Amino acid sequence: MPAKLSVNLNAVAMLRNRRDLPWPSVTGLGRIALAAGAHGLTVHPRPDQRHIRFSDLPEIRALIDDEFPRAEFNIEGYPGEDFLQLVEKHQPEQVTLVPDDPAQATSDHGWNFAAQAAFLTPIVKRLKKGGFRVSLFADPDPTAVKAARDTGADRIELYTGPYGSCHSDSAKAGRELERLEKTAEAARAAGLGVNAGHDLTVANLPALMRRIPDLAEVSIGHGLTADALEHGMAGTVGRYLKACGW
Repeated sequence: MPAKLSVNLNAVAMLRNRRDLPWPSVTGLGRIALAAGAHGLTVHPRPDQRHIRFSDLPEIRALIDDEFPRAEFNIEGYPGEDFLQLVEKHQPEQVTLVPDDPAQATSDHGWNFAAQAAFLTPIVKRLKKGGFRVSLFADPDPTAVKAARDTGADRIELYTGPYGSCHSDSAKAGRELERLEKTAEAARAAGLGVNAGHDLTVANLPALMRRIPDLAEVSIGHGLTADALEHGMAGTVGRYLKACGW
């Protein structure tokens, strides 16, 4: 089965927040994305609320529950206590833990699982006890997968930023794809599911899908939102679904 597509709404929220106005509507564009066939919605609520606001979360949860009950809500973020309480309040199907500093513009690296196992393990246990699927943001490194599994997580999300930054450098892209493929193979052998996200586009998704045919989910925001300015949200979701193999 092709990878499911989760549309990250952070870029939509960031555009909205440039003015004290209710548009573009985060839930409105989320609705269009789901109606066009997206399998879920992703948000990354940072402490300063510079894009997704905490007030968006109940509205997105209600949108999925009321209109698209087969879709999934994925909330990602650094697992401080405030974030964990947001998750427990709004009940996403999946929680993706990232090692972001609050000041970072965007996620740009995965966890050091061996060094941070004592921090992550009780958090993963708490979230699993709450009924959430837990995914951990991971650099493409096959040797780190066992430590990720030992935290109790269900999946890793491969950080695809270095692959996405290759653009027209096919040799570099090939090297990055090999790292991603080997990490996915190690995760599969360890019993972990594999998601992927960061700087994925219509152009670079097909090659990733060929290398990791059992990829469970891709979470895409910036590139998809940029394409939606040209093709519209519904048309863009269709293009990305096709790139995923649907």
